Amino acid sequence: MERTMSVEEKIRRAEAIYERRKGKEQGQITTINVTREKKDIKLLKKLIIQIIICSSIYLVIYTIQNGEYVFSKDFINQVNSILSYDINFGEIYGNIKNQITSWFPAQNGIGGAEEETTEEVENQTEQNQVQTQETEQEQNQEQEGEVVLTQEEQDIKTAKETTTYIKPVEGVISSSYGRRDDATGTVPKNHTGTDIAANLGTKILSATDGEVVLSSEEGDYGKHLKIQIGEVSIIYAHCNNLYVKQGDIVKQGQEIAEVGSTGNSTGPHLHFEIRVSERTVNPQNILEL
Repeated sequence: MERTMSVEEKIRRAEAIYERRKGKEQGQITTINVTREKKDIKLLKKLIIQIIICSSIYLVIYTIQNGEYVFSKDFINQVNSILSYDINFGEIYGNIKNQITSWFPAQNGIGGAEEETTEEVENQTEQNQVQTQETEQEQNQEQEGEVVLTQEEQDIKTAKETTTYIKPVEGVISSSYGRRDDATGTVPKNHTGTDIAANLGTKILSATDGEVVLSSEEGDYGKHLKIQIGEVSIIYAHCNNLYVKQGDIVKQGQEIAEVGSTGNSTGPHLHFEIRVSERTVNPQNILEL
């Protein structure tokens, strides 16, 4: 059977329950207060850290602006001088590569590219040495009083050494090579060849061997041919008829055209022009016309 509690026992139990509840509420309040205190401490720490960081930044800026012992003018000048050096990284790489190649010689085909590069460098060096020697020889010749040829004289020499020449047509020279005083609207001041007057239809012979590189009827030259041999090319202009075409190989003395007056011409004649590397020379310095 249940024991019947007396009134006093009920009062004591109620007081005990009240005391326990009261103790729990005080514990919760204490916990809340402690948590708030921790949060306040964390905020204070953050504030202090921010103050320290800002102070450090200000100190660094102030030091850069006023601290000559850290970034003095001499220090800045030295840095600028180092940055202004012209460093050839390609040359440095090549030197390092050649040094490594000399330490590890090619075996079983490995390193062939490096060997070729080295050979190319050596060949280039030899060519430079030869050019230097030739330049020194030319300078020595000038100092010794030897005659240095002009470009025109060199071209004349090249033309004579390339082949032999015969007179392309019999006739009278009506206009020589060079500047002309009787220039008009149809006669240019600078004459690039020699005009040989002859009867209309007179056969024109090839002055040299060579290949016909041009056979044309256009322009001031009228019907004309261009025959090439080495660096030398010969133009036969103002022709009446052309006997050969582009691509033909001709022999010296072969009939190639007829004297005419086509193009910018004042009468029947052959415009005979000699060029060396496309530079005109006086034909009368090459052969007798």
